[in-house]
Amino acid sequence: MPHITAFARNQWYVAAYSHEVGRELLGRTVLGEPLVLYRTEGDGGPVVLNDRCVHRRYPLSEAPTRLDGDRIVCGYHGFTYDTTGACVYVPGQQRVPRTARVASYPVVERDSLVWVWIGDPALADETEIPRARHLDSPGWVTVRGMEPIDCDHGLLVDNLLDLSHETYLHGGYIGTPEVAETPITTEVDEGAGIVRVSRRMDDAACPPFYARSTGIEGRITRWQDIEYHAPCLYLLHSRIAPAGVLPEPDGSDPGGFHTEITYAITPSADGKVYDFWAVSRDWATDDAEVSEFLRSNNHTVVMQDVDALHVLQRSLGTERTGYQELSINIDTGGLAARRILARLVEEGDKPVGRVR
Repeated sequence: MPHITAFARNQWYVAAYSHEVGRELLGRTVLGEPLVLYRTEGDGGPVVLNDRCVHRRYPLSEAPTRLDGDRIVCGYHGFTYDTTGACVYVPGQQRVPRTARVASYPVVERDSLVWVWIGDPALADETEIPRARHLDSPGWVTVRGMEPIDCDHGLLVDNLLDLSHETYLHGGYIGTPEVAETPITTEVDEGAGIVRVSRRMDDAACPPFYARSTGIEGRITRWQDIEYHAPCLYLLHSRIAPAGVLPEPDGSDPGGFHTEITYAITPSADGKVYDFWAVSRDWATDDAEVSEFLRSNNHTVVMQDVDALHVLQRSLGTERTGYQELSINIDTGGLAARRILARLVEEGDKPVGRVR
């Protein structure tokens, strides 16, 4: 099987959206590690601890476990932990065993995403977190969701870096013939762990996703500029305009529409991945109907990917020994991403590996 199954642990991964983390205990699994997330009463900052009580391994994210101030009280036997993961109370005795502690994890909240570091805490450098400022910047409106997928995270990376599948899998939503027919250009920054894939369509059909949301009729100019920051963050800078009108690089041309499509690709466990998705726009920002259309439409597209990736995961699991897949020009970006992900796994004890 040609995909990465080991995990690059010394990296930042998205564990949740900011709005998901509050005073209710939230359970997630990242790189096979069960996590519990919540916010403190004081500054409201996020806390991420291991989601298993040291006593009998009861999940701390499950009822009747509760918060007492900023401390977690296990709902099974009452073991109580502070925000550092240290146990501060055990039932029936005054002395708290020295080993009574759950792991705590470095956590950073940025651009409405909650990032967690599962590896060596001494290597966690928050300046290495890639940015997606449009997710919570003034003048931008975002719709979002998250789908857990039963597939290797490498399959989702492949899916997103080769958008030619839009023509076939997402016809009637975001796909048109021109997406598959148009050649791509690929740039790879191995040191920074960034892959860029671009497709420029000067005369294309306008898919319903954009026709119904922008009101554009007829043929369009369509630009798709992918920026993948291994291992987790995927940005698709999408621009459309009536055919013959080319937006400026910053999307400011009044004849064009600039949309940011964001995915956070977080391995949950072996053969499981969280697909955090978001659609951001700086046009029609007060139009609730446009927001609901984009949310519903993109959710349908995501679920089409989910179904296809479930089928693909099962299929690859039954391939004969020695099977060799075929790759072509459209796979250049995905193959580069595989190389980078493999390097991050091999380096193991090194953070991100970006060259400054």
